[in-house]
Order: sequence, then C-alpha cells, then structure tokens
Amino acid sequence: MTTYAIGDIQGCYHAFQALLERIQFNPKTDQLWLVGDLINRGSGSLEVLRWCYKHQDSLKVVLGNHDLHALVVANGIVAAHKGDTLDALLAAADSDILLDWLRHQHLAYQEHGCLMVHAGLLPQWTAEQAIRYAAEVEAALQHDNYLSFLTHMYGNWPNAWRESLVGFERLRLITNAMTRLRVCTEQGEMEFKFKGELQDVPDGYLPWFDVPNRATQHTQVIFGHWSALGLQQRENLYALDTGCLWGGKLTAMDIQSKKITQVDSHALDKPMKLQK
Repeated sequence: MTTYAIGDIQGCYHAFQALLERIQFNPKTDQLWLVGDLINRGSGSLEVLRWCYKHQDSLKVVLGNHDLHALVVANGIVAAHKGDTLDALLAAADSDILLDWLRHQHLAYQEHGCLMVHAGLLPQWTAEQAIRYAAEVEAALQHDNYLSFLTHMYGNWPNAWRESLVGFERLRLITNAMTRLRVCTEQGEMEFKFKGELQDVPDGYLPWFDVPNRATQHTQVIFGHWSALGLQQRENLYALDTGCLWGGKLTAMDIQSKKITQVDSHALDKPMKLQK
C-alpha cells in the first residue's frame, strides 16, 4: 500500500485524473491524503467531489478555505464570489449528499507520523493540541445546528490564540489558522492579506513555519494553500500547493519515500470564460 498526499485540486478534475494515472493509484490498495481546497475556481468541482465521494474509503481529507466557502454559499449565508465556479455543483441532484460528505471531513489529520492541515499551525500549538482544536471545529460542522457556526465563521478577529477563548471566537480563530494562515508574528498574531512569495513577506511577519521554536518543528507537517510558495520539501515540512489552477502543476508526494510526482495543468480545467 502506498499513501500519497496531493496538493490543492481546486476543481481541476482533468489534472487530478492525470496525476492519479501517473502515480498508478489503486483505490483498493492505496490511500490519498488531500490537503484541502478540493473545489472551486477550476471547472470540475462537481466531478472532483463525485470522484472523492465514490472513493471515500481510500481518502483522508482536510478542509480548505474554498471547501468551507462552498458550504457557506450553498446554505445562502453569503453570495458566491465573482471567481467562484460552484454553479454546477450547487445545481446537481446529488449536491446535498456531496456537500454533507464534505462537511464531515477533518480540519486536521495525523497518521503515519505526519500531520496534515490545509494552511498552517500557530507556533505555540503542539501536534496533539492542533488535532484537539481541529476536533472542536469538526464537531461544530457536524452538529445538527452547523449553520450557526457557518454564520459566525467569517472574520479576521481574534487574530492571536488564547486558551481562554470560547464560543464562536475560539472556533473562528482555529478555522482561520488551519485554513487561511500564511504569515504571523513570532507571537502568533496572524495576518491574512498577504499571498505573495517568501521574499515579499511583510516586515514584522514570518511564514508560520519559520517562527523560531515552533512547537511542531519536530512533527512532519503536510500542507497546501500557499500557491506562491510553491513546492517545499524541508526537514519535517512539505508544502504541496504548486498552483495547478494558475497554470502550474498538480503535485503528489509519496508520504513514505517523499518522492514527488507532478502533472501539468490542463486547459479543460479552466473556467469556460478563461478558455480560449
């Protein structure tokens, strides 16, 4: 059995299928770890979710910001954004089934000595704490009253962790860290506007993984979200969002050997308005 971690798919169904073919993925014996942002912006969100639902026994999934956004839009809490490509998914006869499955996925997942999260971890969080905090959000998402959480999920405040946080503020901060974080101060104060490259990180901030004495520095962490960062394979740190949606590549990593396999972006994965 081989376990592969795959970077942000974002509805790029054709590239996703090409990558599965290249790694010779066998759902009967292999397993996929998907680092979040399965859907939105690419043209094949519905097809990606249908494939994942069909092969769910072979998957471990963490939720990304685009996945959560789809849940919020589907429930009429916010309007779709200009660049969203969720119409086919939301109109599908099996939309409720697919989105309900998505809502029941992890926010963080740990196995094989690896911790997977979509975006990042605050520097003071140990791996054990991260899994515990993620479970709090997962419980809110899976509760019968999950719409209450989704209604209060958006916002940039609070931007720094305190164990004393309670209620929606606590859940919002955990969600923001795990699905939106790129940079923070050494004290763990998060900033959400920056999306650029490493050399352009604003003064006073660091990539979350470069904060000195980060509590998870000895844990193997797999993440995505930061497409401008590109592929990173450092000691105990693996960034797998390689910008497939933006004309880059879709990346898979064998979790055991750390071998990288990539495919190019596919023209059919662009939204129709962007296709020539």
